[in-house]
Amino acid sequence: MLLPYLWEYKWRVTLALTLLVAAKLANVGVPLVLREVVDSLEPTRAMVAVPFALLGAYGLLRMSATLFAELRDMLFVRVAQRAIRRIALNVFRHLHSLSLRFHLERQTGGMSRDIERGTNGISTLLSYLIFSILPVILEFVLVALVLLAKFDWRFVAVTVVAITLYILFTVTVTEWRMGIRRRANELDSRANARAIDSLLNYETVKYFNNEEYEARRYNDSLTEYESAAVTSEASLGILNIGQSAVIAAAVTVLMVLAAEGVVAKTLTLGDLVLINALLIQLYIPLNLLGSVYRNIKQSLIDMDRMFMLLGENREIQDRPDAVPLPEGAATIRFEHVDFSYEAKRQILFDVSLEVPAGSKVAVVGPSGSGKSTLARLLYRFYDVTAGRIAINGLDLKQVQQASLRSAIGIVPQDTVLFNDTIHYNIHYGRPEASREEVLEAARAAHIHNFIASLPEGYEARVGERGLKLSGGEKQRVAIARAILKNPRILIFDEATSALDSKSEKAIQAELDRIARGHTTLAIAHRLSTIMDADQIIVLDRGRIVERGTHGELLARGGAYAQMWALQQEEDAERETREDGVPMAAAPT
Repeated sequence: MLLPYLWEYKWRVTLALTLLVAAKLANVGVPLVLREVVDSLEPTRAMVAVPFALLGAYGLLRMSATLFAELRDMLFVRVAQRAIRRIALNVFRHLHSLSLRFHLERQTGGMSRDIERGTNGISTLLSYLIFSILPVILEFVLVALVLLAKFDWRFVAVTVVAITLYILFTVTVTEWRMGIRRRANELDSRANARAIDSLLNYETVKYFNNEEYEARRYNDSLTEYESAAVTSEASLGILNIGQSAVIAAAVTVLMVLAAEGVVAKTLTLGDLVLINALLIQLYIPLNLLGSVYRNIKQSLIDMDRMFMLLGENREIQDRPDAVPLPEGAATIRFEHVDFSYEAKRQILFDVSLEVPAGSKVAVVGPSGSGKSTLARLLYRFYDVTAGRIAINGLDLKQVQQASLRSAIGIVPQDTVLFNDTIHYNIHYGRPEASREEVLEAARAAHIHNFIASLPEGYEARVGERGLKLSGGEKQRVAIARAILKNPRILIFDEATSALDSKSEKAIQAELDRIARGHTTLAIAHRLSTIMDADQIIVLDRGRIVERGTHGELLARGGAYAQMWALQQEEDAERETREDGVPMAAAPT
């Protein structure tokens, strides 16, 4: 999955690998030149001349090894960072393309941690692979060739056996450690998700005075992580001790062999220095192999969790032959729609209704009757279980999702704002709109004066999920955002539910004004807000039980009439309380 991203810069990768080879050749050349320097300084030869040329070559090779390695890093860093950026962007886009069901079932805190660790894992993998594993392999081959060419087979055999034992021990112990580390990661994600979930619900925690309860739950998660982390570190000690033992034994055996050769006059002091220098150069990076292997394995696990997100199936996808929603007025039809969030819990039963172009249709009913589900289906957050939804006769499954959603504007019941400025949140409705258009939308939503009264005006930040604003203020921002979008289809999902009576009347008049000429689906709890609807649909337990105009439904004396009478009583009682008249004295 990484290769296509890396190969976009194939010339950089090729040049970086060339510099890698050059750096290792220079690195291995240093001990060879050092051997010649030592031998040339042997008393009988040193009397003739000082080996200035060899000393110069020694310094040049040392400088070249560092220079080539740094140039390699400078070239490859662009490749690595571009790959990380592209993959992170693809994951981000993919998450936005997944269904609402996926996001409702996931904890955002844990998922964001998976993405963070995954992108870090890519950086770690590329860094160790290009800058540690490949150089060590190349240097081992070069050292083996030098030992074979200048010394007998025993030196190569000891080196190969030692490295084989080292790798086998490292892999075995690290594999054991990965299970411990994986468990620690899961506990870390769980603790992080629990903390974020608690902080996002700050107000609820305060309402129920449950700060200590949340702290205990968080501490329980941290305690489990602490135990796993301690076990992980203890296992690291075992790994490091074993690796050091293998390396120390190999170096000792090779130095004994070299010392015997010097004593027997088959090797020179330069050869002894050469072997020592070669082994030091080889074993210094090998000493890091355990942590390199561990980090690579950890990176693969972290990347796997992130790539699993990329592999999540898109429940709602555009068909290959999907077309943009045609321009012009839109007529919406729900045709015998059944829908279930879960197989055992059906929400809608054989729902059929039509919202003619330019008209306003309202849906009312008790909580849980399926009203808001209609809006989610119209947005195609979910596909219907049976039946179909069509706009101008075109099934939503045949329409490109981006085109469909650009034609719909919604004022939701529960408005959640970005933790940014008020201007940003209104401007989000149409990012290409001018500042003056944003101000006009705010005036239309009757929130401009409030914003202007703030010290920072439109640049005032609204806080996490808009918590710095009241429910009514957030609702007006949502209304301004929908006005700015100026869509063909409007959905009001209990749009005035967070407003007081006075504000509701003002906002309702404005909503009625912007709804004119638009195809409007109004989901309402307060029946007084939808009296002017061209048709009112009454839902009960997912079924349409009544339909007609406000007057027709009242005349029928059915479910709608009962709801109307009950709300009229509630409104009268509320107005009485607001006027300060005792309840006992209120007229009946």
